[in-house]
Amino acid sequence: MTSADAGGAVPADEDVVDIWTDGACVPNPGPGGWGALLRQGPHELELCGGDAETTTNNRMELTAPIRALQALKRPVTVRVHTDSTYVRNGVTSWVATWQRNGWRTSAKQPVKNEDLWRALVEEAARHRVEWLWVKGHAGDKGNERADRLAAKGLEEAVAAARRA
Repeated sequence: MTSADAGGAVPADEDVVDIWTDGACVPNPGPGGWGALLRQGPHELELCGGDAETTTNNRMELTAPIRALQALKRPVTVRVHTDSTYVRNGVTSWVATWQRNGWRTSAKQPVKNEDLWRALVEEAARHRVEWLWVKGHAGDKGNERADRLAAKGLEEAVAAARRA
C-alpha cells in the first residue's frame, strides 16, 4: 500500500482528493450505514449505503473508505479523513504485520474483518493515500457530513429491508 504516512508529504493542490468517511451501527452489532464525502477542488460527491442485517460499526467504518476509493476513476493523491482510530491505525500500522503473519494477529488469531482490510489495501494501493484522524462530532464540516451520510445509509437500508 502506498501511504504518505510511510512516504513523503501529499501535495496541497487541486489534484488532491479529500475524502471524509464515517460508519454507523445502531445497535452495535446491528443494522449499519456508511457515508463518504469526496471533494476535489470545487467538485463534490456524496456516497452512502448500508446493511440492514447484523453488522458492526467497525465494518461500516471500513466500508466507507473502500467505497470512496472505488469511486475514483484514476490514480490520484488522496487525503482520507476518518474519525475511526481503528481504520487509521489499522491501515497505517497493523496491516503490514497482519499481512506478514498470514492475516493473523500477534496472538495468532484470525484478523477480524479480514475481507474488508484486504479490500481496503487493494483500493488504497491504486492511489497515494494520506490517512488523517479527525475528532468525531467536533465541528469538522466534512466529518459531520460523512456522519449524516452514514445515518442516511443506515435509514435507507433499514427501510429497504422493511419493504422486502
